[in-house]
Amino acid sequence: MMTDTEVLTPKTTFLPALLCETSVVSKMEKKAKEKKKKRKDYRNFEERSRTRKVPAGYAEQQLIKLFELSLFLLPPKSLKPMNTNTRFVLIWPFASKMLKLNLPLSSPTQVGTALQVFYNLGTLKDTIANVVDGYCTALEENIKNALDIKVLTQPSQTVARASMFLKQAFEGEYPKLLRLYNDLWKRLQQYSQNIQRNFNTSGSTDLFAELQQMEEDTQDIFMQKKQDYDPEKALKDSLQQYEAAYLSKSLSRLFDPINLVFPPGGRNPPSSDELDSIIKTIASELNVAAVDPDLSLAVSKNVAKTIQLYGVKSEQLLSTQGDASQVIGPLTEGQRRNVAVVNSLYKLHQSVLKVIANQSSFPAAAEQTITAALKTVHDLMGSAVQPLLNSVGDSVEAIIITMHQEDFSGSLSSAGKPDVPCSLYMKELQGFIARVMSDYFRHFECFDFVFDNTEAMAQRAIELFIRNASLIRPLGEGGKMRLAADFAQMELAVAPLCRRVSDLGKSYRQLRSFRPLLFQTSEHIANSPALGEVIPFSIILQFLFTRAPPELKSPFQRAEWSIARYSQWLDDHPSEKDRLALIRGALEAYVQSVRTREGKEFAPVYPIMVQLLQKAMATLQ
Repeated sequence: MMTDTEVLTPKTTFLPALLCETSVVSKMEKKAKEKKKKRKDYRNFEERSRTRKVPAGYAEQQLIKLFELSLFLLPPKSLKPMNTNTRFVLIWPFASKMLKLNLPLSSPTQVGTALQVFYNLGTLKDTIANVVDGYCTALEENIKNALDIKVLTQPSQTVARASMFLKQAFEGEYPKLLRLYNDLWKRLQQYSQNIQRNFNTSGSTDLFAELQQMEEDTQDIFMQKKQDYDPEKALKDSLQQYEAAYLSKSLSRLFDPINLVFPPGGRNPPSSDELDSIIKTIASELNVAAVDPDLSLAVSKNVAKTIQLYGVKSEQLLSTQGDASQVIGPLTEGQRRNVAVVNSLYKLHQSVLKVIANQSSFPAAAEQTITAALKTVHDLMGSAVQPLLNSVGDSVEAIIITMHQEDFSGSLSSAGKPDVPCSLYMKELQGFIARVMSDYFRHFECFDFVFDNTEAMAQRAIELFIRNASLIRPLGEGGKMRLAADFAQMELAVAPLCRRVSDLGKSYRQLRSFRPLLFQTSEHIANSPALGEVIPFSIILQFLFTRAPPELKSPFQRAEWSIARYSQWLDDHPSEKDRLALIRGALEAYVQSVRTREGKEFAPVYPIMVQLLQKAMATLQ
């Protein structure tokens, strides 16, 4: 059994081997620690170089050491130079990193020192070529990314999704954003044109040939548009979500003041100040959208919707009861409200037209869009006053037709002048028209609009007057004189309905041309130059019936119609062919009656009427 001394004390025979083994292990551990330290120092150097968190002057000191080491590695010619591989392993990685580190900083001292190291290493030319190629590749990639439409459109969408603040800013200030995009596109086009011009003017022959080959391979994305891809449209489409949001808010800004001034249950149209506020909102939206034609068109559609909404709200205020068209007493409450609505619509119409006129470079399509909406406003104004116009027109016709209740068969008085300057119906007509214009139409502020409608009523009144004057039977010499005075007074009667009576056109010429025919013979009437061109043949033939004997009945007498019914039939048959056919039937009936009673001759006016009818029918053919 071993003692404690024997256990704790090693054999002397194993001591030399153990010491030798311990020495070898310690040397290996020492070498491993040195390698590990070198690797750690190298990593620390890389980290400091990358993050730039290095002491001041550290890079310069390292480069100086590298430079001295490279000089040391190039001994005089009498000495054997160091192996090239060893030189690269020790020097090149450090010099390369230091060159990349200082080159972006434009530090000529450090860059020059690094280049001197590469020169001493014999790799200066290859190093410079690699660095230049790397920058060219990076530059080419950056240019492609900067000028690629898809890349340009991507950041804005990413930013908008990441930031609600930017999204709201882009939507609220979309016109400004669109203007920036338009400026960007113009700059890209100018850049492309400059590149093309520089190549064409200063490029060498080889470069020009290379450019031509490149143009055959690819198209200029800024100057040309492929069939299936429009880069400018793609650029703007990236803003579509912002445009939709902006247009929605714009429509709300336009609708809000209208909904405010037309409260539920309201009975009055907006005041002048409220209407001015609406017009200012419309002008503001159009002015802001003027940065881009497409945006102007989109906003103009919103403006058109706004105008239509104003029209719908105004139409709901119109009075359609019976008192809205009465012409017997003063203005009723419904008529006053209708007048106020028409005046409000007129102000809106004129104000929007003025806003459009003040727009510079306003797209034609946008102007047409708003103009079409304004036409609906104008039509609504016409619909609002049409019941009153119809009522006035019916009253005028009813007064004119009362001329047949007066006696025009009298002979000429001894003084050669009619007993009264004009007939009673004419006095009534003049008084009625003057009262209507004073009591009803003078309250409208849209004078041109009123005259456009009342002038048509004046033309209708003249047409009815000539029609009924040609049907008066019998017509004596005294009646001709009084009727001639009525023709002169008719001009005074319709004068309040128009700006000038001469502006009534063909109706005015008929009134002036028919009056002399009252005193002409039938032969002269048939040869009148006004016949057919100014006065219709049917009117003259109706008038010649008044010079025939009672046996030659007028068309309405043969049909046993009242004059009012005959007048309505003429309105329902505006064709001259239909009217002449009715007159021919009356003449044929007269011939048949003469033959029935075995008459020997026809009335003197009959052959003239037949000849005139044949001439009229030939004209129609």
